[in-house]
Amino acid sequence: MKKEMVAVKNIDDYLSAFPQDTVVKLQQLREAIQKAAPAAIEAISYAIPTFKQEGNLVHFAGYKNHIGFYPGSAGIEAFEKELSAYNLSKGTVQFPLDKPLPLSLVNKIVKYRVKQNLERTKAKKKG
Repeated sequence: MKKEMVAVKNIDDYLSAFPQDTVVKLQQLREAIQKAAPAAIEAISYAIPTFKQEGNLVHFAGYKNHIGFYPGSAGIEAFEKELSAYNLSKGTVQFPLDKPLPLSLVNKIVKYRVKQNLERTKAKKKG
């Protein structure tokens, strides 16, 4: 859980506010995203870790009992069946801290989001 809400400058700063066991999971998620989207840029948006490539790809955040993963509504819809074991909302999935992260699924979702963003950018350039 975050010690306090302070403006963080980067993802390492963000991670430093959590207990070590949560940091391990957040770092696993971060690495899975980096692997799936090696050209993406790390940032802090909405006060949480964000990966950007031709726009926002995904965000993630740590909480007391879960990690929030935010691939947007299209990312949730496209993988709704695979994500059905988790608490979902329109653009969010909650991964419980007491269970392993579905890193291969995260990989698929991030690659899907990269493809979406690249296609959107390509369509804008044509139009």
